[in-house]
Amino acid sequence: MKFTKMHGLGNDYVYVNGFAETVADPKSLAVAISDRHTGVGSDGLILILPSEVADVAMRMFNADGSESEMCGNGIRCVAKYAHDHGLTDANPMRVETGRGVLELRLELEEGRVERVTVDMGEPILDLAKIPVDHTHVVPGIEPHSYKLRFSDRTDPTLAKSRPLAETAPPISATFVSMGNPHAVIFVSDIQSPNIAYLGPLVERHIAFPKRINAHWVQVIGRDEVIMRTWERGSGITQACGTGACAVCVAGALMGKTDRRILAHLPGGDMVLDWRESDNAVAMTGPATEVFSGEYDG
Repeated sequence: MKFTKMHGLGNDYVYVNGFAETVADPKSLAVAISDRHTGVGSDGLILILPSEVADVAMRMFNADGSESEMCGNGIRCVAKYAHDHGLTDANPMRVETGRGVLELRLELEEGRVERVTVDMGEPILDLAKIPVDHTHVVPGIEPHSYKLRFSDRTDPTLAKSRPLAETAPPISATFVSMGNPHAVIFVSDIQSPNIAYLGPLVERHIAFPKRINAHWVQVIGRDEVIMRTWERGSGITQACGTGACAVCVAGALMGKTDRRILAHLPGGDMVLDWRESDNAVAMTGPATEVFSGEYDG
């Protein structure tokens, strides 16, 4: 099977051209090919497929084999691959996702895609639709803030392996869906949280029936933040596009930032704009092709 390794700000995936290749069991393939010791190594697998309603379609699988609705960094790379490899020359390009059809504007240099702006659509703030089980969160003092009690955690295997979770203090978060669920947690120092420890506890908390992506955010100014991410099914990642969009929305809702921000992620920078004109979030960032090969696993 031919594949291409690509990344958006270090958020790396293995991409397979579904116009030419057939993947019978993408969940198992995602686990095997994502392994950084015995596979290609990635945060997951993304299939680029024909679509009856858009220029191309994408399906995205995390490193643990679970399927997600959308990936902001991934969709930019889908657009780059589809354009640079001749699947479509549409610009704007329409891509079918688990969130619906999204429109992407391509910035070209010498005929190849360098940056992509994605119209990510309107954020979802209704707890039931994110989804968040409201019976397991407590409204915070600030609007759009909720306290997550670790005494309500869910996964019994995590409970056995992480006994300190019971005594961990409640975490205040703002919940946003960009087609997939996010918990945004504002902190005074981005280096303080032990994300390797807290990430699994937040991801698998009983309040989140589909698990959740968790982001810790330090506000630098009204138009600038630093963020770190724990992605459901993949763990700590270098960047998360939908997560950066959720951070932009959460910051504005909480009165901590303006609606247009520069987000610094471990893998690089991204520009987010929660437009007042149509309530949609625009995300702009790079897409990079690393190498191609053949997988015999």
